Amino acid sequence: MAVQIITIEDLNEFRSLLLNDLKEIIQAKPQQVKQWLKSNEVRKLLNISPGTLQNLRINRTLSFTKIGGIMYYSYSDIEKVLNGNKQQNNAEVIR
Repeated sequence: MAVQIITIEDLNEFRSLLLNDLKEIIQAKPQQVKQWLKSNEVRKLLNISPGTLQNLRINRTLSFTKIGGIMYYSYSDIEKVLNGNKQQNNAEVIR
């Protein structure tokens, strides 16, 4: 049985390779988003108050589904509302 000596340089190289592999895995794996969000999750996501969320429901800006007293919002509907209200910056460029 042969004896192998591991040096500090070997450990540093292994650490670098391991970190690079982990970075690739994290970047390649898309974040999974829940399809349905509860009211408190929507409020945290949009940073809005309960009253603002209620106004979005009343104005039919944001659709929802109510099951057993709990309101659920589709993540794709939230994205549509955000993208539909996107504003273009019309400021003139000063030369």
